[in-house]
Amino acid sequence: MSTLTVLQVGPGTSTQDLGRSGFSDTGLGAAGAADRGAAALANRLVGNRPDAAVLEALLGSVTLRSDAHVVTALTGAPCPVEVERADGRVRGAAPYEVLTLAPGDVVRVGTATTGLRAYLAVRGGFAVEPVLGSRSWDSLAHLGPAPVAVGDVLPIGDAADAWPLVDAVAPPPVPAPGEPVVLDVVAGPRDDWFSPGWRALLTDQDHHVTPDSDRVGVRTTAARPLVRVISRELPSEGVETGSLQVPPEGHPVLFLADHPVTGGYPVVAVLSPASVDRAAQLRPGEAIRFRIVG
Repeated sequence: MSTLTVLQVGPGTSTQDLGRSGFSDTGLGAAGAADRGAAALANRLVGNRPDAAVLEALLGSVTLRSDAHVVTALTGAPCPVEVERADGRVRGAAPYEVLTLAPGDVVRVGTATTGLRAYLAVRGGFAVEPVLGSRSWDSLAHLGPAPVAVGDVLPIGDAADAWPLVDAVAPPPVPAPGEPVVLDVVAGPRDDWFSPGWRALLTDQDHHVTPDSDRVGVRTTAARPLVRVISRELPSEGVETGSLQVPPEGHPVLFLADHPVTGGYPVVAVLSPASVDRAAQLRPGEAIRFRIVG
């Protein structure tokens, strides 16, 4: 079996696929790639099926040695990339480019210049042992293949069904430095629990990402919190990825891939799938502007 050996890796690198759906009745969320669009694009670039497992690397920072002929691509947060050949020659590479590795080649992914999560796909997918049908690490449930560590030997599977059709694609646009990231939301289902001015409080001011954000959710803070008009306790109810849940202090928490399946605080709005992907790339301190659509 073809493999990649981990020579260096930063914290928070894990294998992710589409997640393990169908277990919410047992209290287990789906997990899966936080930026599903970036993970899907990485798989398309190398000719994989959508369910192939990729590496999700927090801020990039991962080095792998190829033990076979491998086709790979990096998407998500843009990171510097280089390939060192077995004979010591080094050539530049780039994210959003299809790369070919020979036995003994080393691919180095540096620290992301913007964004938060980079996605590395190999043709055939990473064939680590699945748990409950998925190769995704769930940081809330602590379930799935363990986070990647130095010395791990990652097997490559057979999840490819085509050959790459392009050499590279253009990276998605990013906001100019200092501009807030715009996230689209649909109002509800518990927007009636808030004061009539909640829409202005949500959309007319910047919300900033706090340092305690993770794969469970993006925590935010703003100058003016949302105000509840219904103060009684809400029985726990189901929540989805993208839910904008508002705890008592009034600052929304945006649920990402590893969110719990139920919550006891009202959900004022829900993000669009594309906005969930943008939210997965937010760094602490970055500004958000919510935009109500629909």
